[in-house]
Amino acid sequence: MQFARYLLSIALIAFLPNAGAACGIETDCNVAGGTYRIDTPGGGPTGAILFAHGYRGTAAGTMRNGRFRSMATDMGLAFVALDAGPGDDWQLPNAPGDNAADGQANFAYVAAVVDDLASKYGLGRDQIMITGFSAGGMLVWNLACARPDLAGGFAPVSGTFWLTPPDTCANPAASIIHMHGDRDTTVPLGGRQIANTKQGDVAEALGFYQAFGGFTDTYTRPGPGLSCDGRTNPAGDILEFCQFEGGHSFSRNYVQDAWNRFVQAGQISQ
Repeated sequence: MQFARYLLSIALIAFLPNAGAACGIETDCNVAGGTYRIDTPGGGPTGAILFAHGYRGTAAGTMRNGRFRSMATDMGLAFVALDAGPGDDWQLPNAPGDNAADGQANFAYVAAVVDDLASKYGLGRDQIMITGFSAGGMLVWNLACARPDLAGGFAPVSGTFWLTPPDTCANPAASIIHMHGDRDTTVPLGGRQIANTKQGDVAEALGFYQAFGGFTDTYTRPGPGLSCDGRTNPAGDILEFCQFEGGHSFSRNYVQDAWNRFVQAGQISQ
């Protein structure tokens, strides 16, 4: 009798949806090319903020920032911590020590995360913002250029392309809000030499993307501790450069402001 009950329990578990596949703040979610972690609000998310960690970071480390997680869930959003996986950093074009890196593996991994969010939570790509700090900001710039279809908005913080911008980007143009400290010495606005390469120049990246996306109409706006200069293009996309007083750091308020700005501009639906 006990053996029969055991067999019945095994059968029931086998037919449960996503049996054994639960993941969250402390447990990895598995996708092709890597893992991620997620915190979701009660009742299900109405959108998602994907965060790419900096050099030597991890998704587990990102999830230890409870204030960041609560900011997203209070807004009704999923907070998704991306993970570079084995190694110290995202594998991007012109990154230190790997001249052969083209970023494609990282781009495919983030696309798999976005697809997983659509499958599990019904989130469209126009309900997603991708942000990241330092090396994570470099990933975000590369994603905006190579895979603008992955999100409604891209918000890199304190990081841009390695060395120089690429020759061109994929169409259509993405909406980008770049945030950076005015006294950053770790990733200066003009970049600095790192091993066999160099951090990119933020002004060069913005100028390149301005020309690529046809961003012409200018405006300024304040933010929470931010001073932002922006441009729009005929399609309604936005390109902003937001500075804050300070060094190599970031605030959840900046990320929240970027989300709200993308929503206001009609680039993100919520």
